[in-house]
Amino acid sequence: MSKVSLEGQVAVVTGAARGVGELLARKLSARGAKVALVGLEPDALKQVSDRLHGESGFWHADVTDHEAMAQVAAEVKERFGKVDIVVANAGVANGGPFVESDPVAWRRVIEVNLIGSAVTARAFLPVLMESRGYLLQIASLAAITPAPMMTAYCASKSGVEAYAHSLRAEVGHKGVRVGVGYLSWTDTDMVRGADQDEVMRELRQRLPWPSNKTYPLRPAVDRIVAGIERRSSHVYAQWWLRGMQGVRGYLPGIIGAVGQREMRRFEPRLKGVSTGLVGAGGAADEQRQQGISP
Repeated sequence: MSKVSLEGQVAVVTGAARGVGELLARKLSARGAKVALVGLEPDALKQVSDRLHGESGFWHADVTDHEAMAQVAAEVKERFGKVDIVVANAGVANGGPFVESDPVAWRRVIEVNLIGSAVTARAFLPVLMESRGYLLQIASLAAITPAPMMTAYCASKSGVEAYAHSLRAEVGHKGVRVGVGYLSWTDTDMVRGADQDEVMRELRQRLPWPSNKTYPLRPAVDRIVAGIERRSSHVYAQWWLRGMQGVRGYLPGIIGAVGQREMRRFEPRLKGVSTGLVGAGGAADEQRQQGISP
C-alpha cells in the first residue's frame, strides 16, 4: 500500500513513557502527527509530551481498565476532533520457571499485554471506524516462536497476534485496517531489565543467531513508523523476522528438543531467577497495583 501522510493525523500510543512508545511518539510527531500519550507514569508522560514537535497530550490510565480507557478515547476525540491511528504498545514482562513463577506477576503479564490490548481496541474502535483509521498491535518474536522461561510473555504475545488477525477480518469492511508489529530483542528498558538476571541473560545469549542479539531501538522504530505510513498488515522491526514466518511451524518441536537440554544445563541455577515484572515499566505497574502513586 502507498504511504499515507501523517501530517495532521491523530495518533494514540499506549505505553508511551519510555522505550518503543516514547521514540515512536517522537517520530510520529516529527512527521506532523498530533499525539496522545497513554500510560501509568504521568510525570514521565508529561516530559515526553513537552518534548514533542507539535500538538500533543497525555493521559494517565491503566490499559486494563475499560472505563478509564473509554474515557481516554472520548477525551482524546474531544481534544483533537478525531483519532486516525492507535498503537497498542503497552506491555510488561517477567521470566523464570513456570512452576516457581509468581502467579500475580504471571497473570499481570497476560492482563496488560493481551487483555489491555483488547481493552484499548474496544475503547478506540468506534472513533477509528469514523476516521477509517489504523490499529497497530505490537506483538513480538515471542508470538512466532516459544521460549522456555517466558511462558507468560509468549502466551500473551501469541494471543495478541491471533486476536489482531481475527479483528482484521471483522473490521476491514468498515474501513479500519489492523496490523501486527513484530520486534525481536530491542534495546529497551524491558530487555535491559531482563538482562539483569544472569541466568536469563546467558540463556538468551545461547539462542541461535540472529535471535541472540539485542538490536538498536531507533532503526526498529523507523520500521514501525514506515509500517504505520503504509497501514501494513505486518510490520517487522528487524529485517529477518519476516523470514521467520515461513518456518514458524517447525519451531515448537525444535525449541522443545533443544530447550530440554538447555534447561538441564541451567537447572542448578534456576532457583535464583527473578520472577517479578522487569524494568522500570514493570516497577511502575507493580506500584500501580499496590496503590503507590508514580
